[in-house]
Amino acid sequence: MTDLEAELRRAVRGEVGFDVTSRALVTMDASNYRRVPLGVVAPRDADDVAAVLEVCRERGVPVVPRGGGTSIAGQATGTGVVLDFTRHMNRLLSLDPEAGTAVVQPGLVLDRLQRAAAPHGLRFGPDPSTHSRCTLGGMIGNNSCGSHSVAWGTTADSVRELSVVTAHGARLRLGQGWQGAPEGLRALVESELTRLRTGFPELPRRISGYALDALLPEKGADVARAFCGSEGTLGVLTEAVVRLVRAPRARALAVLAYPDESAAAEAAAGLLPHDPLTVEGMAADLVPSTADLPRGGAWLFVETGGDTEAEAHARADTIVRAADVLDALVVTDPAGQRALWRIREDASGTATRMPDGSEAWPGWEDCAVPPARLGAYLRDFRDLMTAHGLRGTPYGHFGDGCIHVRIDFDLLSEPGVARFRRFSEDLADLVVAHGGSLSGEHGDGQARAELLPRMYGAETVALFERAKAVWDPDDLLNPGMLVRPAPLDANLRFSVLPREPVDVAFGYPTDGGDFSAAVRRCVGVAKCRTTSVSGSSVMCPSFRATGEEQHSTRGRARLLHEMLAGELVTDGWRSEEVRDALDLCLSCKGCRSDCPVEVDMATYKAEFLHHHYKGRRRPAAHYSMGWLPVWLRWVSRMRAGAVVNALAAVGPSAAVAKRLGGIAGERRIPRVARETFSRWWRRRAPAGASRNSGALVVLWPDTFTEHLSPSVGRAAVRVLEAAGLRVALPPTLRLRGRRKVGDGRSALLNPFAPVRGRVCCGLTYVSTGQLDRARAVLRRTLDLMAPVLETDAPVVVLEPSCAAALRTDLPELLHDDPRAARLAARVLTFAETLERHAPDWSPPRVDRPVTGQTHCHQHAVLGDAPDRRLRAAAGLTGELSGGCCGLAGNFGFEKGHFEVSSTCAEDQLLPAVRHAPETAVVLADGFSCRTQLEQLAGVSGRHLAEVLAEAVEGERT
Repeated sequence: MTDLEAELRRAVRGEVGFDVTSRALVTMDASNYRRVPLGVVAPRDADDVAAVLEVCRERGVPVVPRGGGTSIAGQATGTGVVLDFTRHMNRLLSLDPEAGTAVVQPGLVLDRLQRAAAPHGLRFGPDPSTHSRCTLGGMIGNNSCGSHSVAWGTTADSVRELSVVTAHGARLRLGQGWQGAPEGLRALVESELTRLRTGFPELPRRISGYALDALLPEKGADVARAFCGSEGTLGVLTEAVVRLVRAPRARALAVLAYPDESAAAEAAAGLLPHDPLTVEGMAADLVPSTADLPRGGAWLFVETGGDTEAEAHARADTIVRAADVLDALVVTDPAGQRALWRIREDASGTATRMPDGSEAWPGWEDCAVPPARLGAYLRDFRDLMTAHGLRGTPYGHFGDGCIHVRIDFDLLSEPGVARFRRFSEDLADLVVAHGGSLSGEHGDGQARAELLPRMYGAETVALFERAKAVWDPDDLLNPGMLVRPAPLDANLRFSVLPREPVDVAFGYPTDGGDFSAAVRRCVGVAKCRTTSVSGSSVMCPSFRATGEEQHSTRGRARLLHEMLAGELVTDGWRSEEVRDALDLCLSCKGCRSDCPVEVDMATYKAEFLHHHYKGRRRPAAHYSMGWLPVWLRWVSRMRAGAVVNALAAVGPSAAVAKRLGGIAGERRIPRVARETFSRWWRRRAPAGASRNSGALVVLWPDTFTEHLSPSVGRAAVRVLEAAGLRVALPPTLRLRGRRKVGDGRSALLNPFAPVRGRVCCGLTYVSTGQLDRARAVLRRTLDLMAPVLETDAPVVVLEPSCAAALRTDLPELLHDDPRAARLAARVLTFAETLERHAPDWSPPRVDRPVTGQTHCHQHAVLGDAPDRRLRAAAGLTGELSGGCCGLAGNFGFEKGHFEVSSTCAEDQLLPAVRHAPETAVVLADGFSCRTQLEQLAGVSGRHLAEVLAEAVEGERT
């Protein structure tokens, strides 16, 4: 333990972390920059903050305040001690509806304040796209804005008073009329009144530099306002009194379509006299092809408010009539509005990938110009990118003249970094020529501070330095930001990554086969750190359960980044820090769909475990549950199901089995079916053929359906046949010559077939990182499926996790075998099969409400739109919840995971079931989901096939 660490531990009540993991998690924010700190402190209160500052001042160690870590200019990273306010100083201290104010701590997430204010008809005005994870302290430090700034301004407009601790330990209460000003600040300002009155451009989004003009007497000498946007360089915020605004009772969203972004930009300023709440712009490059938007090449999202829906709609109609548009759409349905806003909010992540899949980066992503000049600026900006051979797609706050853009800089090579610098200098000159600000929302940080003299001139920047010296004479707080900045091309986070591709097992097709590129996908926008599920989203259940950064998708990606860098995490694939962070990853695949840049931590975890345990003994659970298909086939072969169930029901023998198998003691071992699905199939149809003569479908006998819940398979056969389809099972022998699938002969067994001839998706091997074994199993599966691939028959997979494995893991693991992609393309869910291959069939009416949860793999990989339509056709009403059940295959059964598994279930699934009507059908298509429901709530969940099969039988009787 270092002397600094020991002294900090003695001085503060909060946590002190100088270990590798604590430091690795905060080496980066959402910018291009990386700094390795000495340690991290999570203070419990202002006394802890003061104590940290005293210890660090005596030792000359820099201090960096940090909130959600979503800053895009590098200001939330540092080489000294990082203060993490999200762990303890994260409370809403009070809310006064009459005064319209709230008292908050710096680590409070914005959405928590919004939820508390909403019942009173109030809200905090600024709302960055990261509202679900950014903190009030970070917003004050950056003077954040968001989409509603045309109506409610910046964070500085919403601040009343701020409590701060200076580097020298002074505790100040900042406000108007010089309240709380440190000694010497007033004298400095009064000596420079002329410069302060003439040297600052008048812009709605001027965020760059220090807001010293807020200290002018005609502006109320507002010290709190001047502190906003100082990026942690003047003092450390410990508490804030913020102003709330009255939220409109109803809203309408007008989506205005234009030929291109320049036309949209030209139109934006003309809409401001109509008092909109937002004027947001984005081009088609950032919009998913499935987005339901009016025809055009670019759009303005213009929100209006009113006391009633009709009033809000009327204001939106007025704006549509006033706008010269190609087409327009007005949406008043809150769910429809949320879906549209999600497109805009995800742009900060989706913009990191160009249409061709190449990478794009921040750095010059929020310059602002006068709104009336935005169209001209955008044209010049496009020309400048073309001149430098760069590409990017602008979007952002068109009504405020603020543009966001990610640009395809090459930040990996020396020539690319040199071009990054040249472009940055030229763009700074262009912004200034249009009367703009280098930063219009995200602050200067390291990305732009070096170029502030081009905007303000050398003398004003020198004034900034003098102001910094008044507040922080020892340059202790966040040095290298705003004044005396580090070069904009230093400390780039990519410089430490390996230049040659890492040898890996998966193909990473969307990253050119490069694992480093896959890890680079995480740009730090931290959507995985949201504390509540929105709609059907899943990511990230382990973070919501623990609240710890290392158990978020971003935290794990940061540790993998440091593993590849080899500077902080030095033992590569053998790293225990990375292993421990990945241990609570449920492999739910939620990040694959919910992360704006589609980070796939489940795949990264499997990759890591493959290398980490290569040539070494694995945890017992990898053998007991990773090899589950083998053990269950042996039980079936020996007809030992009854014996296994009996032993599992006896306490002592079950305890021994669980201890030997690395299974959590709190879990019950699931019962093995008395008759496997395949045995029932042969008994029902001795020749192995379906009773129908319609279109052929091949029903996949996954391990769970085969051995643990064959009732699902039996139900699926009944429904598929009722729909007129001819059902066959995959071959169990590698067939010689041309043999017809589904004729009865292709499913014949010999005594050795149960061992040698079963198709398997390899899921249990993949999830435990046994990728060599998974490859072998999948190659055998492809051999067995060869006759099926010669037909056009779909492969119906009932277990969502197995379907997802065949759709994604199979082609990515066997990327060198063309058969893998062919089989993946054949895989359909139960609902997809009925919709595509029995389109004229109408399901029987069930006419009951449903509850339960969409399987996380279905949400992330397969999609559930066909399931929704099938449920609606059967009269199954209501929505399934999002999130993850928490069992997640082997995860919830592993020793040490029970608490997190249960907490995940309590996040969405169990409350949804408890609060459902008594008549509700509990739907759970995944075996894990059904097991979790049964073991934690005593509830029997059912596969959709079982519900429909029961109704089919009811029709027949």
